[in-house]
Amino acid sequence: MTTARAVENIPSPRGFADPAEEREHRKRRVAAGYRVIARFGLDEGIAGHITCRDPERADHFWTAPFGRYFGAVRASELILVDEAGTVVDGEGPLNQAAFAIHSAIHRTRPDVVGAVHAHGLHGKAFAALGRRLAPLTQDACAFYGSHAVFDDFTGVVLDPDVGNRIADCLGDGKAVILANHGHLTVGGTVDSAIFWFVAMERSFQAELLARAAGTPREIEPAAARLTHDQIGGEDVGSFAFQPIWQRIVGEQPDLLD
Repeated sequence: MTTARAVENIPSPRGFADPAEEREHRKRRVAAGYRVIARFGLDEGIAGHITCRDPERADHFWTAPFGRYFGAVRASELILVDEAGTVVDGEGPLNQAAFAIHSAIHRTRPDVVGAVHAHGLHGKAFAALGRRLAPLTQDACAFYGSHAVFDDFTGVVLDPDVGNRIADCLGDGKAVILANHGHLTVGGTVDSAIFWFVAMERSFQAELLARAAGTPREIEPAAARLTHDQIGGEDVGSFAFQPIWQRIVGEQPDLLD
């Protein structure tokens, strides 16, 4: 029987001894995430939000001010939000949907550092189907057994109770498909959360194309589980983001300001 063997030469995410340095690192990744979403055409006006947990105040998170164009977000302009939804550092309004969803996730999942949600075209289209991503490709297997479907659409998520139910649905997974809405990904680093979001969007696109062209053949469950164990880990997700980071910083270095 074939046993799982992870992709080789994958380094672990960087560690930090100085909380201030780690905070700046996380904030720059959040800013990069917003830029990546805009750069890849996954933004939709004011819809969407990226957050990172503060390394010292674990019940606080950083995010962009509501209404800011994703493609112009800078690390220096992020706002810090406490557990009550009060902006305690930085200037600008808070996206209330971001608070309803992300506060619940950060509270119930202490392992989550970063969380990403936006309204990408293929994510929205797939979410209308109300089903999980199928293991049709190697890349899609990264989500095999580690994502769920929240199938109760009731409008814009402003009620904290709905945010709590989304967090419960996510469970210990890396992603949740929000029916008739879009998708959300999380990670033990901001890097992995961003990569999972982009990778899932593209896997949605691949499945939609495959089903439109014919009847796709799914990867067998044992092989899908094996592949998930090889490419679906936190270290792989974090490392896979690095080329995207290099690209967006090379193109738009002002995001670091």
